[in-house]
Amino acid sequence: KIFQAVVSCVGHDGTIYIIPKSYETELNKLMAEIQSNFKCLGLLEPYCWKKGEPCVVRGSDTMWYRGKVVGLGGGALQVHYIDHGCTERIPPCHLYPTTLYAAVPPFCIPCQLYKTVPTGNFWQQDAVDCLQELLTNEEVEVHVQELPDNPWGKLSISLYFGGVSLSSFMAYHKYCVAEDCLDIPEMVRFLYIAVLPSYTLPPLPVPGDTFPVRVTHLVSPKEVYICLDSSKNLMKQSTTEGDAKCNSEMESLDEALKWCNKSVESFPLLTHYQIDVPCLAEYQDGLWYRAKVLSIEEFNPVKILVQFVDYGSFSVVPTSRLRQIPYHLLKYPVQSVRALLAGFKPALYEENVERIPYCPEWSMETLWAMMDCVEGKQLSASILALSPEVTISLYDDDKNLVHMKLVEMGLADLDE
Repeated sequence: KIFQAVVSCVGHDGTIYIIPKSYETELNKLMAEIQSNFKCLGLLEPYCWKKGEPCVVRGSDTMWYRGKVVGLGGGALQVHYIDHGCTERIPPCHLYPTTLYAAVPPFCIPCQLYKTVPTGNFWQQDAVDCLQELLTNEEVEVHVQELPDNPWGKLSISLYFGGVSLSSFMAYHKYCVAEDCLDIPEMVRFLYIAVLPSYTLPPLPVPGDTFPVRVTHLVSPKEVYICLDSSKNLMKQSTTEGDAKCNSEMESLDEALKWCNKSVESFPLLTHYQIDVPCLAEYQDGLWYRAKVLSIEEFNPVKILVQFVDYGSFSVVPTSRLRQIPYHLLKYPVQSVRALLAGFKPALYEENVERIPYCPEWSMETLWAMMDCVEGKQLSASILALSPEVTISLYDDDKNLVHMKLVEMGLADLDE
């Protein structure tokens, strides 16, 4: 049997609770009846609750829901919302015992993924977090594979979201092993999802080796973002043959972004603003680039601080300039790497010198001078340390340390 459903909850053990779309009308009727019958604040006088006792529970949204007491002890009771699947600890004053609706079967169905074994034989916390973020309140397609041995057991299902098998998706991310798992990298190529892996860093040269770089962004004279020689570090990524959305193979990140810029209006708006969420963001030049969310800067209207991961630069943009990123764009490592420059420190200044607001140990004059030294120039670098932070020596075309120019100008001192 195949049907559409909404995932109401993912339990801490990875149980997926679904409400079939065909049940929605009856559930809404029941909810309306419960609200009309219970207008009180809950049971205020002492009451001896029993495990398994039916009740109604007042949720955080002030609505009443059907519940069942599943745990006793302490100042709160553990209550299972039988029509939605979640279990919470609830103060007794938010509960009311009743058998009014005990004869009505639960509207949500507990499910497990068919022939899918979680890593370690139980769903790890990061896998549960992924399932919750991916599925909660989302509409999915359910394929019933096996009925439970008892009426209260879990239904074994294959579940599909956006046309992709959930079991295959979770197996692809090493959260489980799934029998008959599909090879899905191409399937998820144009999938837009809220839960995405982070961007990856490019492989860095061995410390001590000298390699060509460009400075793509200056935070301060000491903190920069560098791009390694693109001809050596840009990974190649091909597309699905015959894909209707892209007639030729995308052989580089640049080509992938060119295609995205042509199609960006069809991409969904970004709706999740957690820190480090990957996305596409529109820059001042009107083009769209890979970015990640850093914070919400304003609330009316909402504006988001993002970082363009291939350049290191930052921008505050309205939500209309953010889009969900196609999954395949995450396969390319970021093109810029944050690095600290070694060998120099701020010079001493008079108090009236204009300083960088977010980095007051440095003067604005030093920042402008450093920009003149590095902007648009082909430089070279040598890694001194990879941890705790990438630290480099930066050289100009004549193989001289870039910061020596600042020292000569009296804007910096050598840091022995």
